[in-house]
Amino acid sequence: MLYLYLFLAAFLAFSLSAFCGGGAGLLLIPILGYSLPVNQVPAALTLGAVTSSFSRIWIFFKAIRWDMAKLFLPTAMVGVILGVKMLSYLEPMYLELCMSLFLISNLPWLFRKQEQKHVVLFPVPPWQLRMVGFLAGFISGLTGAVGVLFNRFYFRYGLGSHEIIATRAANEVLLHLIKLYLYAALGLFQLKTIGLGLIVALAAILSSGFMKFVLPRVSRGLFMRVGYSAMVISGVLMLNSAIVHIKLANDPHLRVIFLAEELEARLTWKTLIYSVEFNYNRGLEFEKVVPLSSLSIERQHYVQSLRGGAAKIVVEKVYTLTTIFYEVDYFDEQDRWIKKIEFD
Repeated sequence: MLYLYLFLAAFLAFSLSAFCGGGAGLLLIPILGYSLPVNQVPAALTLGAVTSSFSRIWIFFKAIRWDMAKLFLPTAMVGVILGVKMLSYLEPMYLELCMSLFLISNLPWLFRKQEQKHVVLFPVPPWQLRMVGFLAGFISGLTGAVGVLFNRFYFRYGLGSHEIIATRAANEVLLHLIKLYLYAALGLFQLKTIGLGLIVALAAILSSGFMKFVLPRVSRGLFMRVGYSAMVISGVLMLNSAIVHIKLANDPHLRVIFLAEELEARLTWKTLIYSVEFNYNRGLEFEKVVPLSSLSIERQHYVQSLRGGAAKIVVEKVYTLTTIFYEVDYFDEQDRWIKKIEFD
C-alpha cells in the first residue's frame, strides 16, 4: 500500500511540477521523509528527477533556452558537487527549514496580477544566471531537489511555460547524473532507497507524457499563479517536515518559570540547556549550563568545597549587559534544590 500511495503522490507531484515549472522534489521530500532516513531522501528523489528531466527534454526539446543553459550549467556543477560533499557536515533539516520559509514568503505573489504576455521584465546580467546556477546546484546536492525554489527568477526573466519546463530539464539533467554518482559513492543507495526511487521514476515518465497534452491549454497567467501556489504549498509541507525532523533530533523543551525575584525561560536542546532570565534587580540575563570541568582548577575546588551533602551540581555561565559571572545550584538525591551560590 505504501508503494501505491507513493506512486500516486509522485504522479501528482510531477504533473503539478510540469504545470507550474517544477516542485515535484519539494512536494515529495516530506512524503519520502516518513519512509527513509533524512540523508537517503535526496538519493531516492534524484532517481525520479533524472528520469523526469530526460523525458521532458525529449518532449519539449524545441523550447530549451540554450543561452541560459550555457551560463547556468558550469557553476551549477560546482555547486552540486559541493552540496553533496557538505551532506556529511551539514544537517539538511536546517536547510530545509530555511527553504520552507523562503517558499512561504511567495504568498503575496499569489494576489498580484500576473503577466499574460511573454516579456522580459528586466535584463538579467550573466553573473546572476551563474549565481542562480551555483545556488540551484548546491541546494539540489544537499536536498535532492530545488523544484520551484527559483521559479520566481524564471518568471521574471520572461520565459514561457514550455521554455521553463524545457530549460529547467536541460539545466538539471546533468546535475542529477552527477548526484547519482556521488550518492552511490557515499553509500546512500540502500535497497529500499532504490525501490522507492524507481517508483518515483515510473511516475515521472507517465506524468511527462500526460502533461504534454495538458500544457498547451494553460494560459501564462494561470501557469504563473499555479507556480506561486506550488511554492507556498511546498513551503508549508517542508516546514512541517523540518519541524518534525528537528524535534526528533534535538528533543527541544521550553519552560517558563515565575519566581519571587525573577522570570526565567529555559530551553533544553539536546544535552544543552539555555536560559533567558529577567531578574528584577539585575535586569536581563542569558544563562548557559556548562560542565564543571570547564572552570579553572581554583573555581572547581571552590565549588566542591561548598558541596556539603549535595548529590548533584549544576553550573551556569551568566551573561548580563554589564558583566559575566557563574551560578551554581546544588541538589539532593531526590533532585530537590538545596542552595545557590554565585561568583565571578
